[in-house]
Amino acid sequence: MKRSEEGNPLTADRRGEDLLKIARSYLLEWFDLPVEPVVEKPWLQEDGACFVTLRRGAELRGCIGTILPHRPLIEDLKANTLAAATRDPRFPPLAREELDLTTIQVALLSPLERMDVDSEADLLQQIRPGIDGLVLEFGPHRGTFLPSVWKELPDPARFVGQLKRKAGLGTDFWSPEMRIRRYSTQSWSEAG
Repeated sequence: MKRSEEGNPLTADRRGEDLLKIARSYLLEWFDLPVEPVVEKPWLQEDGACFVTLRRGAELRGCIGTILPHRPLIEDLKANTLAAATRDPRFPPLAREELDLTTIQVALLSPLERMDVDSEADLLQQIRPGIDGLVLEFGPHRGTFLPSVWKELPDPARFVGQLKRKAGLGTDFWSPEMRIRRYSTQSWSEAG
């Protein structure tokens, strides 16, 4: 992507429209429904990391994603779209009858940035509510919250506590060996 395009909202909006259209086509294809051909653009072949969230009304129906870019974005988008529909362990696989009631959100992740913090209080001062997604790791424990989770958990202490819980740790757990990284996203949603 050219630097001049990065800050251009029209380019970002077009990319978002493309990503949503492609994700929808993967779902249609999964259910053997007619699909418009996907026009693969060069930027889709660059390595990228994304999350795909499915909602039925306001209710979460599936969310799967990738933290680190390790394959072309188009492959990541396809894998995460199908996984959100069929392999999110919190939900049964999406049924064909739900397809028209399901909206798609795609979030592209920025590169991860390591956070140097010496306490939870230090972390709470450094995080940017509404902007930062966090990855928390401690031994085999790992969890992430996308920046969109701030809408449900706007209090930084609660956000961090629930992230620790998601990672399988106690909400009051703290260790200097925890690794915390942040990222931001560009997100687009279908109307619905």
